[in-house]
Amino acid sequence: MIFGLFGGAQANSSTLGAGMGQGFHDYIEFNVEADALGYHSAFLVEHHFTGWTQISATLNLLTWLAARTKTLRVGTAVMVLPWHNPVLLAEQAATLDLLSGGRLDLGIGKGYRHNEFTGFGVPATEAEARFDEGLEVIIKAWTMTERFSHHGRYWNFENIIVEPPTAQKPHPPLWMAAGSRESIRKVAARGFNLLLDQFAQPDVIGERIAQFKAEVEAHGRVFDPLSVAVARDVYVARDDTDKQAALERNARMRQRTVDVARAPGQTGGSHVLSYATSTSGNEAASLCGDPDEIARKLEVLQSMGVSYVLASMSGGSRDSLRRFAQEIAPSFCASESGAKYQNINRA
Repeated sequence: MIFGLFGGAQANSSTLGAGMGQGFHDYIEFNVEADALGYHSAFLVEHHFTGWTQISATLNLLTWLAARTKTLRVGTAVMVLPWHNPVLLAEQAATLDLLSGGRLDLGIGKGYRHNEFTGFGVPATEAEARFDEGLEVIIKAWTMTERFSHHGRYWNFENIIVEPPTAQKPHPPLWMAAGSRESIRKVAARGFNLLLDQFAQPDVIGERIAQFKAEVEAHGRVFDPLSVAVARDVYVARDDTDKQAALERNARMRQRTVDVARAPGQTGGSHVLSYATSTSGNEAASLCGDPDEIARKLEVLQSMGVSYVLASMSGGSRDSLRRFAQEIAPSFCASESGAKYQNINRA
């Protein structure tokens, strides 16, 4: 297994008296330490209009992070294509890929939050069509060596060549979040990597990986287990009281996300909106507890076909970040990466 990080960043900080923007600096320092501890990647969300000072300019913050780290891959989870001019996004992502020495993983999606569609004045019914057209332009922008034009439903570009080129060829790896059978089928058909959410139960994760593997092989490609990344809430607890507090904190954060994402009266929509707020469901899906308990849960995920875990560290806990890397990760890593964790732990 390999381990990365998943989560957001807020401009404000929990530090008393800290000015606006300190939270972004806290996020950077957290991930600089993760790089030194041997984590493989950091995937950062994109959100708008919450009132929580959430990160909106995701590529900007990741560019700063790439400059401060050496081997950590920097990823988006996800850039919502219906919000973005695809040529500008292709240029910005290529710039980050070059500056980072080819460490960008670009996660992309259609979006699911009602408040974001409303805020941007984009009908949610157009999300899929806007996503498809934007993706077409981005891939063309990265792979065309000659000037091209595009005349579509939402975007028109005339006689352009997109600069700079990407470091990774033919372009940075593309990741898509999916949960339904149809959306997983589309990810496999496009030849992209799959992001699975932190809320689904282990047996559901196993079913989704099995479907993705079958779809990939049906297209004549060899399935790579590391082409699927599974997000999980992670907290290395001091005792049961500490564990329960973390589970309750995670449940509150999940409900806050669902509340801001769902349209008034909405019952359907993204699979993210369907997850209950119960602590029991939260506990089964999360990696929360003492090191032995977390290890047992990782063994279950491993038996379901999980090889790549993105840890969403509860409350940005440095203690959990360190203890996971030192006490849990080495037992699950292949010899080379396991040795990397162990060497760091002896330093």
